[in-house]
Amino acid sequence: MSQENQENRQPVLFLPHGGGPCFFMEWGNTWNRMAAYLRFVSETLPRRPDAIVVMSGHWETDEMRVGSAPHPTLIYDYYGFPPHTYQLEYPVPGAPDVAAKVLGLLRDAGVACATDPARGLDHGVFIPFMLAFPDASIPVVEISLPRTMDAADVLQLGQVLKPLRSENILLVGTGMTYHNMRYLMRPDAVSDARSVAFDNWLQSAVEAPSDLRRSRLMDWEHAPFARDCHPQPEHLLPLMFAAGAAGTDAGHRDYSDVIMGKALSGFRFG
Repeated sequence: MSQENQENRQPVLFLPHGGGPCFFMEWGNTWNRMAAYLRFVSETLPRRPDAIVVMSGHWETDEMRVGSAPHPTLIYDYYGFPPHTYQLEYPVPGAPDVAAKVLGLLRDAGVACATDPARGLDHGVFIPFMLAFPDASIPVVEISLPRTMDAADVLQLGQVLKPLRSENILLVGTGMTYHNMRYLMRPDAVSDARSVAFDNWLQSAVEAPSDLRRSRLMDWEHAPFARDCHPQPEHLLPLMFAAGAAGTDAGHRDYSDVIMGKALSGFRFG
């Protein structure tokens, strides 16, 4: 790839999506720093993307699926929040042509997959995107997270879709670097040294040279307190997607906070 193309291609992002519709309800200043980070995301891009392809921890499937709705609806897949949070709107267009490109790349790589013209956007997408891309004008294609895939598989998915970056398509993973629902968002939450240790390990892994980064992320279950922070991996695996799409580009932690006692981070590659 030429130096010019390297400079012009889009980076890859891993964005924390918060807790439910947390940015759109009264919660004191708990989520303010994360909200400010998300609002600044678009300012860090080299130019406005023509489309966004995103993997969320909230769309798990048996076989790979690619959302192809021209006008995706919203899926309010959170529970027990104020009524107005079920009336949030994000009328972003889809991109069936980009979905077809994604499908072609995946099938060429031997990944069994299909488009899904009925699937909407879950809150792991529309909640952070309402802050990061508030005018809802950049078409969004969501891809699923197959339940059978481990970290190595998801890293490879990202690698397969990496060429889209040079077509001015932004690749994004959304999730949380801590997601143990037994302890997350509890009113009596206290500082958790285990989450800090795991989050610092993640930073070290992401910021390592690309070959070492890949091997460390593949072995994430042996990181300090990994299963305390992620009893199930679905909110962490979108980070693997982002790291895979990064190729040899450097990664770094560009957001870090402690919310309700739990360390949470965002990452950028390229």
